[in-house]
Amino acid sequence: MSGLRVGQVGLGYWGPNLARNFDLVAELRWLCDLDEEHLQEVGRRHPQAKLTTDYNELLADPDLDAIVVATPVPTHAPLAKRALEAGKHVFVEKPMAMNAAEAEELVELAAERDLALMPGHLLIYHPGVRKLKELVDSGELGDVLCVYGNRQNLGKIRKDENALWSLGVHDLSVILYLLGEDPSEAWAHGNAFLNPGVEDVVFCYLRFPSGKIAHMHLSWLDPHKMRRLTVVGRDKMVVFDDMELERKVTIYEKASEKPSTSYGEWRTRTGDIYSPKIPNDEPLRLECQQFVRLVAGEADRTRAARDGLAVVRVLEQLQASLVAAAV
Repeated sequence: MSGLRVGQVGLGYWGPNLARNFDLVAELRWLCDLDEEHLQEVGRRHPQAKLTTDYNELLADPDLDAIVVATPVPTHAPLAKRALEAGKHVFVEKPMAMNAAEAEELVELAAERDLALMPGHLLIYHPGVRKLKELVDSGELGDVLCVYGNRQNLGKIRKDENALWSLGVHDLSVILYLLGEDPSEAWAHGNAFLNPGVEDVVFCYLRFPSGKIAHMHLSWLDPHKMRRLTVVGRDKMVVFDDMELERKVTIYEKASEKPSTSYGEWRTRTGDIYSPKIPNDEPLRLECQQFVRLVAGEADRTRAARDGLAVVRVLEQLQASLVAAAV
């Protein structure tokens, strides 16, 4: 455990998991939530933490080093901004803002005050996704041609954020992390079948300056529960499947080739299929530990914040495309 003194605002669906992990990797000093009954319930698991329904108490505590923001998405940027202005390092759940202008303001504020600003893109810290990154960067897959994600299930049906912002933020953060470039084109189509103005099904297409392309299928109206990302390389292909208990990553020695003896015709080849051993480390624990390292100056604070900004920018582009397609 580090000596970092942390307060958390927001104890809803995901909040208790963050509190549990920050209690293990830092000193959890404050818990804050507007629901008094739920606050008391979570507080019983962390008896050393002070409980409050007033966010201002966290901001005013001179001994508090950092604040974790795990509230509803529309409140992320305003609460994170207040924390940075109060001189606190900030961990903010994804997405860190609802538009690029808000995200840019947070990034600039953190840089001006030399504070850590880390958006909670959990999948980037998943050992399976780290393995994907290793395979891409090492060149083992050959040149990456395309990436596509499937994030589907029946439910949970949202009323205040569509499938793009609720589900797409996960796969988009991983795609940008793997490819290391921002898209030059971003298109989205979808439909709101249940709640007006809230798309339940969204299909996204991205094209990158290098020629790579990516696709995302996002839906909470689907018979299949899927959490899968596929990377197609010129030499090999790899699949990350978060629904698999043991074979999280599967590498396929499959590819197309154009041998000189085939009169210029493309052929396919197949080889071994294997699954490397992936550590069972909890991604959320790794993510919280990374925030502690950022605050300590042991990792690049600027990159963490700007990676979060890049995700929000692309989400905003895709949302604009979604709206335009619906007209």
